[in-house]
Amino acid sequence: MSIALPFDNSYARLPDRFHVRQAPVPVADPALIAVNDALARDLGLDPAALRTEAAVAAFAGNTPPDGAEPLAQAYAGHQFGNWVPQLGDGRAILLGEVVAPDGRRVDIQLKGAGQTPFSRRGDGRAAIGPVIREYIVSEAMAALAVPTTRALAAVTTGEVVWRETGLPGAVLTRVAASHIRVGTFQYFAAREDAEALDLLTRHVIARHYPGAEDPLALLDAVTERQARLIARWMSLGFIHGVMNTDNMAVSGETIDYGPCAFMDGYHPRKVFSSIDQFGRYAYGNQPRVAVWNLAQFASCLLPLMGAEGPAVEAATESINRFPAIYEEEWLRLFRAKVGISWPEEDDYALIAALLEVMAQQNADFTRVFRGLATGMAAAEFTDTAPFAAWEDRWRARIAEEPAPEAVMRKVNPAYIPRNHRVEEAIRAATEGDYAPFHRLNKVLAQPFEEREADAAFALAPLPEEEVRRTFCGT
Repeated sequence: MSIALPFDNSYARLPDRFHVRQAPVPVADPALIAVNDALARDLGLDPAALRTEAAVAAFAGNTPPDGAEPLAQAYAGHQFGNWVPQLGDGRAILLGEVVAPDGRRVDIQLKGAGQTPFSRRGDGRAAIGPVIREYIVSEAMAALAVPTTRALAAVTTGEVVWRETGLPGAVLTRVAASHIRVGTFQYFAAREDAEALDLLTRHVIARHYPGAEDPLALLDAVTERQARLIARWMSLGFIHGVMNTDNMAVSGETIDYGPCAFMDGYHPRKVFSSIDQFGRYAYGNQPRVAVWNLAQFASCLLPLMGAEGPAVEAATESINRFPAIYEEEWLRLFRAKVGISWPEEDDYALIAALLEVMAQQNADFTRVFRGLATGMAAAEFTDTAPFAAWEDRWRARIAEEPAPEAVMRKVNPAYIPRNHRVEEAIRAATEGDYAPFHRLNKVLAQPFEEREADAAFALAPLPEEEVRRTFCGT
């Protein structure tokens, strides 16, 4: 017996070279960790039905839902700047697409569903840690109003996954506007498959940018959406950690939460990913990397635009729009973070001066900005004199603002998925205790509303609790 979902699978209708038909590999003894009731209802699904034995079997990959057309998507990509002509879904299976009551079309994907032809000697499985991390962080990002993939459910598999040691296996059910990446375009561009590029471009325009009339308009739209997305990341101290071209979704959603992290102490060169040895994807580099990735996307579209001078100039002009869009959005977001509603010319300098003081003292990013609304920001600095001098300038600037504290409380979260709390939930889940996972998700679902009972979750880590390195799920 299987559950039924209202699938309408447009990607599966694309030619065979876009994907490989691949059923999930069944697991030994699936058990439910969590179902995201709110997301289920948004998609027009019954949360109770997603807790049945049949649903757990579907989430584990043992019995795909009725109407599913399981497949692994093909794509390529630049990984840390190095070209890899074939990557693809090595541990993920796209079950199909569901159209929500509001008309949104979304992918339903199983992550950790077993080997595919793209697994490249990997086992295609996921340990419980990466599943717990992605569930927590992606849902926290959604609550923070950041475009992101979502977590619909998580299950254990009853099997051991071997990494450096044996770990419980798990599968994440992921929801996304789509899983089409810059790397998907690169896959066909590298093969000089103009027909596939045209089909993919038309598919993306119809699905994500129906107002775009041609490949150049698509490039314009993706560039703008990525600029606004990266500005949102920066405003929250978020570091993706692995901004390869195969991890940039053309929909403009944050995708693939591997060695991601939210900063505690602020510094623009902050890196958490254990594999980012040279800081390519450091916090402050993220806008530049996004431009680099978009340039690769533009090069894929050139065969459809005409690879002559005018097309190259038009594509270059499109990519060159990124800095202005990004800077405008960054300034809008950071103005709100310091309580400014009515812009003035010197606002950028004021905000930059605060970030400089924070960087010099490794002050906690989230607590400083939240503290501006509560009068507690000074407590985050070991030497308060530089901050006090800045604070005098700031208070003079916001003196005429109508409601600066209210503005700041709306955009500066009290609670973020701090690394030590995420690791605490992972350690407990590895031992079969999901209480910390559920508690953390509940706290993060309302990040802007301070609650006395949750005060501990707003604290920065103690020195012995600080997590300095994060790791890819593979």
